[in-house]
Amino acid sequence: MEIKLHDIGEGMTEGEVLQYFVKVGDKVKADQPLVEVQTDKMTAEIPAPQSGIVQEIVVEPGTTVAIGTTLLIMEAKESNKVVKEKPSTFHIVQMPTLLHQEHPQKKHQHQPILAAPYTRKIAREHGISLEEINGTGPAGRITDEDVFLYIESLKHNKGNETKKEAVQSFILDKNEKVVKQEQSINQATSETVADEIPFRGRRKQIAKKMVQSKFTIPHVTHFDEVDMTELLAYREQLKEMDVPISVAAFFVKALQLALKEYPIFNAKLDEEKEVIRLEKTYNIGLATDTEDGLIVPVIHHVERKSLKIIHQEMKNLIEMAKNDELTSKNLQDGTFTISNVGPFGSIGATPIVNYPEVALIAFHQTKEVPAVRNKEIVIRSMMNISMSFDHRVADGLTAVKFTNYFKKLIENPKLLLLELI
Repeated sequence: MEIKLHDIGEGMTEGEVLQYFVKVGDKVKADQPLVEVQTDKMTAEIPAPQSGIVQEIVVEPGTTVAIGTTLLIMEAKESNKVVKEKPSTFHIVQMPTLLHQEHPQKKHQHQPILAAPYTRKIAREHGISLEEINGTGPAGRITDEDVFLYIESLKHNKGNETKKEAVQSFILDKNEKVVKQEQSINQATSETVADEIPFRGRRKQIAKKMVQSKFTIPHVTHFDEVDMTELLAYREQLKEMDVPISVAAFFVKALQLALKEYPIFNAKLDEEKEVIRLEKTYNIGLATDTEDGLIVPVIHHVERKSLKIIHQEMKNLIEMAKNDELTSKNLQDGTFTISNVGPFGSIGATPIVNYPEVALIAFHQTKEVPAVRNKEIVIRSMMNISMSFDHRVADGLTAVKFTNYFKKLIENPKLLLLELI
């Protein structure tokens, strides 16, 4: 019986084998986790379809393989009977918060460890078990620095210290080591070798999708600016009433109303059938930066949700994305995507559309600038926006009308509320 890497949807074409939970000769039960794999969007476990014995591990950890590749071979427990094999399915890993690892030997052998593929590779190359390392990243994620720190602390340990004491001693002695390293560099010359970052997993999938979008969709980017002054003032009033609503939640709701007015941007082009499919639901994707690259969780049915619910769901999805806890359901069926890069200092960009959607809008930094209102110079909070769209499906004038409608709602938050009645 061959255990293969199966497709779980969302454009998955390959995955990296992170670790096996079994070895050759192990007896396993049905649904027992066999192997952990990393796709471009999530970490998943492949369970045993039935009871049996592990005969052979075909693919080594750290290897990236295509869908359909056999990972390991099992012998069914009922060796004298004809057993109908059922396909293996993925178990999405809900990553736990790793707070205590003082006694790694007590951890369950199948408990997954939160770490990026490259971090795992570093540990493997140095013969280090990740179970022995305390993660300092979000939700206890083990970072590259955690692994290197642990390796150096073991080198520092003279044999009379516990591992914890060794780590503390290493940190105290770190400055002295840096000085010695600098002196050594000054005394000798060495050839400079470039660092290498593996181009695989999520980063490779992001690249493929960007190339597909860029070379399939004739992109046009429309730029505009939005006066945020009234909305920011209204948001402060809500905070004083203990009703915190993020600015991004207002964006999402205003966009849904604008998409209802201009449905051509809430659509998908089916080139094979030669139709433009206008979607009836409004599922807004949130472009989110994570340690392993960009990912787009989706708020489904925005048209049914209040500002408070949108605000809370956005917080939950972004936290899940950063902790690698998203499921395939969280990533499916987006109809329009936003990229809120303003808090990071961006003032403009030409974003790439999230194929096969029609458009994407990016929100940039809000600045207080002098502006003319009623023939007087006043200070207003202005934000740049950039909207990229598929010119096969929509025209520039329609994009301008769309952003004008969005601006009207944002610049007049009371009008936005009237639209919700």
